[in-house]
Amino acid sequence: MKTIHVSVVTPDGPVYDSEVEMVSARAQSGELGILHGHIPMVAPLQIGAVRLKKGSSSDEVVTVSGGFLEVRPDKVTILAQAAETSDMIDVSRAEEAKNRAETRLQSKQDDVDFKRAELALKRALNRIEVTKQKM
Repeated sequence: MKTIHVSVVTPDGPVYDSEVEMVSARAQSGELGILHGHIPMVAPLQIGAVRLKKGSSSDEVVTVSGGFLEVRPDKVTILAQAAETSDMIDVSRAEEAKNRAETRLQSKQDDVDFKRAELALKRALNRIEVTKQKM
């Protein structure tokens, strides 16, 4: 099967760079599956996991916190606000972030930015979910 080159880049630098058979990502418009030869497109991404199928070897997963996916027939570039491979995730830190976000959402204080707390909760749950799939 033909491969497609995938690069995941954040403002802090590259996170992932490899050849894969298939990319699966959650865009704002829905789930996307991308193979070699896909039509060119750009799509905004949701907070979620990008799955990278590498043939018979185990699949790899990269968490992304929004951003954009650019597809060309032989290359996929993901420009993410933040991204981590499953090996980079600190589970205890993600659990703490989840607890902080839940506490903020449950508080009735006027100074709490609920949208920001919801996004923090989604990011933390995404990171935790990816580490559970790895085990």
